[in-house]
Amino acid sequence: MAEFTMSATIDAPYGDAVARVRAALAEVGFGVLTEIDLKATLKAKLDVDVPPKVILGACRPQLAHEALGIDPRVAALLPCNVVVSAAGDAQSLVEVMDPNVMPEFTGTAALSGVAADARERLGRMLEGLAA
Repeated sequence: MAEFTMSATIDAPYGDAVARVRAALAEVGFGVLTEIDLKATLKAKLDVDVPPKVILGACRPQLAHEALGIDPRVAALLPCNVVVSAAGDAQSLVEVMDPNVMPEFTGTAALSGVAADARERLGRMLEGLAA
């Protein structure tokens, strides 16, 4: 299977990492629209314990608007999911869906420019977190 995520392991405990990711997303022009605490949700719904993990639904409105104007079906791929997981006591894993899946999944080559812009921004965010 082809890679569909980009990731970075950062030297920060989970709670600090979530705050750092939110700030780093803002620095590259993304806002957080949704937040799903998987640990809490799975505990509440299934009474199972899993390591701390949150899914942040991140969006850069200008890019979303442009992508939707090219192919409205891309709404099914929005917002950009950014996952923060505990990776031990002092590290966290940050994963994002690679925006290049938009033109690949939809077969709409015209989305390549929007995807490249989002990928560059999210890649810069990951690099900054890992530095």
